[in-house]
Amino acid sequence: MRAVVQRTKCSKVVVDHKTCGEIGAGLMVLLGIKKGDTEKEAQYMMDKIINLRIFPDEEGKMNRSLLDMGGELLLVSQFTLYGDARKGRRPGFSEAALPKEAMALYKYSIDYLQDQGIRVATGVFGAEMLVKIDNDGPVTILLDSEKLF
Repeated sequence: MRAVVQRTKCSKVVVDHKTCGEIGAGLMVLLGIKKGDTEKEAQYMMDKIINLRIFPDEEGKMNRSLLDMGGELLLVSQFTLYGDARKGRRPGFSEAALPKEAMALYKYSIDYLQDQGIRVATGVFGAEMLVKIDNDGPVTILLDSEKLF
């Protein structure tokens, strides 16, 4: 799995001119699911995300997590995170999980986050979405369950 994690003042997802997911202060997460990913990778990634110390403490240092601050999380499935553009000019997506497999892990991730007490908003799996992000900082972290970066 891969994730682009952005600290946000607020974020929302719009589908067909209607807001389907919206949060205040917290994390905006674009989540890519790879062929062969399992619940183990999903749990690792969700734990990593909600425990990242990227929110300021009283001294302004990035020392608090989403859990510490009681923030919200907007989770959007993003197969293009597995786009491979090393060869040619059009990215290939052969490493991305097929929709049925990706949807199951996406739902598992949402349930896992909610079980941790996180208020989770989502996009619409497989839909064309407009994602609006007020990146706070800006702070953007890239994560990969294989620890490639």
